[in-house]
Amino acid sequence: MGWGSFSGDVDSGFAKYDITQDYAWNYENAPEPVGAAVPSVDGEWLYCGVPVDSPLGIAAGPLLNGKWLLYYASLGFDVLTYKTVRSCERRSYGLPNLQPIAWEGGVVPAELSVASVMNGSWAVSFGMPSKPPSFWRDDVTATRSRLAKGKFLCVSVVATAQDGWSIDDLAADYAQCARWAVESGADGVEANFSCPNVSSVDGQLFLNPTDAGIVAAQLREALPDTPLLLKVGHINNRETAHALVEVVAPSADALVMVNGLSAKVRQRNTELLFEGQCRGIAGEAIRETTLEQLALFDGLIREFGVDVRLVGVGGLGQAADVRACLDRGCEAVQFATAAMLNPGLGLAIRREGF
Repeated sequence: MGWGSFSGDVDSGFAKYDITQDYAWNYENAPEPVGAAVPSVDGEWLYCGVPVDSPLGIAAGPLLNGKWLLYYASLGFDVLTYKTVRSCERRSYGLPNLQPIAWEGGVVPAELSVASVMNGSWAVSFGMPSKPPSFWRDDVTATRSRLAKGKFLCVSVVATAQDGWSIDDLAADYAQCARWAVESGADGVEANFSCPNVSSVDGQLFLNPTDAGIVAAQLREALPDTPLLLKVGHINNRETAHALVEVVAPSADALVMVNGLSAKVRQRNTELLFEGQCRGIAGEAIRETTLEQLALFDGLIREFGVDVRLVGVGGLGQAADVRACLDRGCEAVQFATAAMLNPGLGLAIRREGF
């Protein structure tokens, strides 16, 4: 079932991220919260043990700052992940940051072509930018003070690797960002162990279970009483998946997956975009991959009795996807591309039910 069947109008009049403008412009031009009538969701819901009004969330990508976060909070999303921050300032990659790609179904190939219009999938190229800590810490504090009860503010963090760093150095940088986030009022921390458009160690951490376990343990030591989630990329190997689950479960409350697929993107003039480097493919093209990986991890968690939760993200775009994730052991879902295209998605899903 494709996104074309979800309830809601993508031209519903809600302000959207402008992909023709760069990251800095969109950062400064966030919409104000809206006074929409938000349908209630039946049942009792938890996010890493914390009561929330629904399992509907927004991934880190769309929530550039507190203003964007509060905007989506007003549109029926209750689990809100502040875009990935660092221990130092980092500029975004240049345009295009979100390049529509042509995908006709099936397995996402290693190389894709650009598309002239957005049909549900795009290549993502930001490079995990960050404001300096003094700025984002104040923004997190101000944002949390404006969120209503039943909302969960999670802050995504990543380390900024330096030449000569050991895995312990990397872990310490993750932990510093995490402490700052919690001191600033975050309800939880999502450590980004994967980024499909960077090649540094922080972007591939999930593929090295031993190192992932070291970083997760230092994060847990830094946050003994705070929900800790780890965001991971695509894993289709059962042995790697099992090793990762076993090593991080003692430290992490939840695993968030899937953080995109990597592919190269070719322009119409046959030259490769992004200087020939891979970028993360997001949107409808990765939906089936997400559901397959969730099923794999859910099976491992059940088979080996591991105490860790799952959160689904990646290509989700309709009420049926929420149900599919819940049926695969997830306690919540996060939307990104679909909610950027249709900010009214949460309202539509709440009206339809799941």
